[in-house]
Amino acid sequence: MIKKDELKYDVIVVGAGNAGMVAAATTSKAGLKTLLLEKNNTPGGCAGSFVRGRFEFEPSLHELCSVGTKENPDLIYKIFDELGAKVDWQRDKYLFRSIVKGKDGFDVRIKAGVQGFIDSIEEAVPGSRESLEVLFEIIKLNDEAVAYNDKMKGKPNLLKMVLKYGDFLRSGSHSVNEFMDALGVPKKAQDIINTYWSYLGVPTDELNAFHFFVMCKGYIYEGPVVPMYRSHELAVALIDVLRKNGGELWLNSEVTQFLYNENGKACGVEVNGKKIYAKEIISNVIPNNVYNRSDYKYIPQKAVQLANARDFGLSMMSAYIGLDCSMEELGIKDYTVFVANTPDTRKQFENMQNGALYIVNCLNAIIPDSSPKGTCTLFLTVPALGKDFPKDLQPQDYKKYKSKVLREYLEDFEKVMGIDIFSHIEEIETASPATYARYLGTPEGTAYGYIASDWDNIMARSTANEKPFTIPGLSFCGGHGKMGDGYSSAYSTGQQVGMSVVEKLKGEK
Repeated sequence: MIKKDELKYDVIVVGAGNAGMVAAATTSKAGLKTLLLEKNNTPGGCAGSFVRGRFEFEPSLHELCSVGTKENPDLIYKIFDELGAKVDWQRDKYLFRSIVKGKDGFDVRIKAGVQGFIDSIEEAVPGSRESLEVLFEIIKLNDEAVAYNDKMKGKPNLLKMVLKYGDFLRSGSHSVNEFMDALGVPKKAQDIINTYWSYLGVPTDELNAFHFFVMCKGYIYEGPVVPMYRSHELAVALIDVLRKNGGELWLNSEVTQFLYNENGKACGVEVNGKKIYAKEIISNVIPNNVYNRSDYKYIPQKAVQLANARDFGLSMMSAYIGLDCSMEELGIKDYTVFVANTPDTRKQFENMQNGALYIVNCLNAIIPDSSPKGTCTLFLTVPALGKDFPKDLQPQDYKKYKSKVLREYLEDFEKVMGIDIFSHIEEIETASPATYARYLGTPEGTAYGYIASDWDNIMARSTANEKPFTIPGLSFCGGHGKMGDGYSSAYSTGQQVGMSVVEKLKGEK
């Protein structure tokens, strides 16, 4: 039995990743006594920065979607604005440059904005315009369908859903490829649009069409967005909200045990050898790790089965490079460049280890002074599955392995772009799935939570009956939630879970 003087908090949030920070900021701003726990010595999880020499690097963020503008705010802008978290948002007028090598390849730059997007693809693939205009009409109707469903609290009139929003149901039950085939989008145009698949980590012959186009819309409408001072700015803004509202942040405080009362309700955690109790626990830690730090008699069997049935999403190999020349001197014009050796996303997914796809970002293209004058930085990302990381790799060979793999990608990028990178490298740091596993504490180093595919897609997660998996007093937020991976979805789930806990606790008073 928990004594009254032991119940020091209304809410304990475990993990100061993106979702955890928003959840903690939400509950503290609502007047709930909130404690945010983080195992590392800085908050933010993937949202941070680090310094090597005279360069400050962004560790993971490519770009945010669904931000919008002050005049036309989208979900993320609204979340930060409602919390009072101030961020200096910067945006690019281009979505990406996509280069596919080989006989079926292409090299295209795609503009932001619906009209810019359609015009860019029409220029690359004449005859695409009509089908793309239909696609964006469906995206608009899907937005209306989601708003209607929310208004009806998840219990809409089914006849209205079928008659007025039938395409919403179709996009929610078909793959990206099936959906675009049905609309008559030319194959090459599909290949260009499908460039975005790696941001969700599921090839488009399997990826849920509704999920994909929600993400695409978030980028296309207002363009990709980055914070002026890297994602560290996002973490600072959210922690500031927490503290201004009386919340506490404990760093270097890894939770070693989740605690439950005699009725099976989550009631606290053990951290740094102390037991701390609260009315509600919110976990930004992936369920597998929570269950492994719990007495299994309190975990529903179906919850364990679900966690074990799911596959872990993408991790990555990364290189952070500081160069002693400007991007203009180097010959780089774009913020984001995707390079692939095939337009087929299934082949890209199945051959990630063999150079099928990588992404290079140059932050100077959006924020010119993000590095010292006369310099620039490159961020190389290679999607990878942690389970494919060499199991027999010896510790003494680890650094050599990382360097060899990433050097091959940089050499390929030099060749594709016709530029010289190696003679200008001043600083370089590398990371692998092992790095992400060590820092994030996630199984297989996944930065994407559970892969949102096949039976476990976003629509299946949203419509599933959660009761058999629910542990009283414990909520989950983050990339392993129903909305899948990504900064924007993490902020959204953090807000949703935070508000749900606020409503629950304030309703009990």
